[in-house]
Amino acid sequence: MTAQIINGKEIVSSLREEIKAEAYQLTAQGRQPGLAVVIVGEDPASQIYVNSKAKACEQTGIYSVVHRLPEKTTQKELIAKIHQLNQDNRIHGILVQSPLPKHINEDEVVDELDPAKDVDCFHPVNVGNLMIGKPSMLPCTPGGIIEILKKINVSISGKHAVVVGRSNIVGKPMAMLLLREHATVTICHSRTPNMEEITRQADILVVAVGKANLITAAHVKPGAVVIDVGMNRPPEGKLTGDVDFESVKEVAGAITPVPGTVGPMTITTLLRNTVESAKRHMKTNVSV
Repeated sequence: MTAQIINGKEIVSSLREEIKAEAYQLTAQGRQPGLAVVIVGEDPASQIYVNSKAKACEQTGIYSVVHRLPEKTTQKELIAKIHQLNQDNRIHGILVQSPLPKHINEDEVVDELDPAKDVDCFHPVNVGNLMIGKPSMLPCTPGGIIEILKKINVSISGKHAVVVGRSNIVGKPMAMLLLREHATVTICHSRTPNMEEITRQADILVVAVGKANLITAAHVKPGAVVIDVGMNRPPEGKLTGDVDFESVKEVAGAITPVPGTVGPMTITTLLRNTVESAKRHMKTNVSV
């Protein structure tokens, strides 16, 4: 039996209509949600991502501005730009596009963000809130994945979820969000022995390592939900995930294709975070 191919386009379209309605409602009340993206240098992939985000903002009624800084921008200059955006009342979300040039310390830059405008959930305050279960921005890719699971009516509570990858951007926060939903969570990584044995226990398998076709049918429990976060471009040029889609779809119960699902959902969560930040900003101003 072939797996359900998760229709990312349909899920994203539905969610963005909801976000658009909220954005227009806020705009009518005098508080249009605003997102600022800062990109340093000319990395081609980053340019594509930034353009996609700007287009998504335009389509959902969110004000957006892109600050394109030259490669030679100093860390001090970048931080000055962030401080300026922290103080800008028209901006409710700030995103610093990765990767940054090697002469800039990314951690120190993130520390300078106003946590209330950190729509990527990278600031230590927001990461800490996520860890202890306090209200916070949802990290964009993990938050989008939880939304996908809910939209396809996967019950997370009580399930065994395995996350392959332990990055600060996806792996670790993904595990935290799955715990919040009452899953039993195992994290696998490059030092995990017998990984195939562990992944075959997963009811929900999330793969985020950046290694093309790492997960094969032999890694997957029959009927499991498989979420592929990988975006790899092999020498032949065709974009592929971390999961061998053709073999795994014959075993899994549901699977996300690459590209077309997790990427657009990540941007959708970014939009939602920006709208939520604008709503909180409005409430704060009313209460003062």
